[in-house]
Amino acid sequence: MLCYYSTVITRSQLFFEPFANNSLTGNLKPSNRPETLTSLGLVDLILALDAGTTGVRTVAFDDAARVVDSSYRELTQYFPRPGWVEHDASEIADLAVATLREVATRAREAGHHVVTVGITNQRETTVAFDRESGHLSHRALVWQDRRTASICEEFEAQGHGELVRSTTGLVLDPYFSASKMKWLLDSGALDTAIAPSLATIDTWLLWWLSGGSDGGVYLTEPSNASRTMLMDLDTLDWSSAMTALFGVPLDMLADIRPSTTLFATISADVVPELGGVPVTGVLGDQQAALFGQACFSSGVVKATYGTGAFILANAGDSSPGVFPGLVTTVAWDLGAFGPATYAVEGSAFVAGAAVQWLRDELDFIVTSSELEALASSVPDSAGVQFVPAFNGLGSPFWRSDAHGSITGLSRGAGKAQIARALVEALAYQVRAMTEAFRDGGIELRELRADGGAASMDMLMQLQATNSRLEVLRSRSLEATARGAATVAGLEIGVWHSLEQLSELWEPDRRFSPTDPVAVDAGYQAWLRACAHA
Repeated sequence: MLCYYSTVITRSQLFFEPFANNSLTGNLKPSNRPETLTSLGLVDLILALDAGTTGVRTVAFDDAARVVDSSYRELTQYFPRPGWVEHDASEIADLAVATLREVATRAREAGHHVVTVGITNQRETTVAFDRESGHLSHRALVWQDRRTASICEEFEAQGHGELVRSTTGLVLDPYFSASKMKWLLDSGALDTAIAPSLATIDTWLLWWLSGGSDGGVYLTEPSNASRTMLMDLDTLDWSSAMTALFGVPLDMLADIRPSTTLFATISADVVPELGGVPVTGVLGDQQAALFGQACFSSGVVKATYGTGAFILANAGDSSPGVFPGLVTTVAWDLGAFGPATYAVEGSAFVAGAAVQWLRDELDFIVTSSELEALASSVPDSAGVQFVPAFNGLGSPFWRSDAHGSITGLSRGAGKAQIARALVEALAYQVRAMTEAFRDGGIELRELRADGGAASMDMLMQLQATNSRLEVLRSRSLEATARGAATVAGLEIGVWHSLEQLSELWEPDRRFSPTDPVAVDAGYQAWLRACAHA
């Protein structure tokens, strides 16, 4: 068991993943319905462990990259103060083990063989712990946490922003891990640790699953390391300039390995059903979705509508520099399969989380899947504008001071108009990012969409019209888990090339742009609302 520090929780709340399918069949459309384990002949399976912001799931894939089983558990969210968001890393580990055991048990009972495991995770969330004892020094600081805004503002005022940008491809913002690590160090949380460690969730899970304080490995890979604001984009190693700036000792950080490699084997003491099974692929969740959507060519773009909304464009095998309003990151490093691939990214901090808010705080809907029907029941939002800046505004605005707002209310506005304004806002956030891509000279050919909210036809059509792009919704909305599974399977020879994986990807539906006049007017009104948020 992990030792855990004691604290007084001033507020805690369960968030539930929007549009989650928690059973084998769930509410999936017939074309998306997975096979059942018992309907398959005896096959080898690849498991993807997806440790997201609102929950942890394990998904089993066959050698055609089809979902055949899954298990999901919700993750508790802690909000000690306004703007602070925390997770219990021991709960993340427990949920990972529980979902892995559930899927592995069913696979074994059906006679299948699990050949490897891939891990994907919420990226910038930072865990402080002692590798010697397993003691957690503090709750994990979640990527949405804004407590370090003053640190970032101070560094910007001191003129460090340009060095950070040129070295890491990122902007000085609390979103990324480095300022969270500095806060944890300054708080004294790690002062009593024998082997003090600062890590992202991928590293925490690798260490835990491979034995923890009893021989667990301490590793990360570039797609996650590039989100810490401590990695040099060119060398794919920790930057001495960045670690010095933020005061993070190098020996507290994990060694960086390619995204496809033999990271570890799972300890039988941790997951008895998977003892000795290798972990051969790790990717941050948004890069995993890019991989899972088979965006292997430069200029191919994906949009994931999850807790937040994230747009990534494959930028090829050399660092493309930086672009106004966007960040540059590592997509993946496939080691022996070729050079590292880079991506340009836009990030909106709140998407599905706003759906949760309407459901859990305002009781607009009972289940997240009801949102589209409510929003579609009216022809427009009656002038209502929804700015979901619950944790500030991300790309391309980068405003830590922004707050969420609903404006334009009148007696003619009700639940349906507010619901529609939210769906429109999800499309507007992504439009702001796709316009930033174009302003930066990045040509966009099509948008491949995944994530829970992508199940809404209304949102997909609004996105196509707003962004002036063909939107192809993935047949499997589990693109993040699919990316983790396929990158792990590539390493052990389940698949032999990116071309082979590309042939396995297929869309569920294509959405084409329509007359943009109405959405253009709405978008301009939304931008005005954002300016006052």
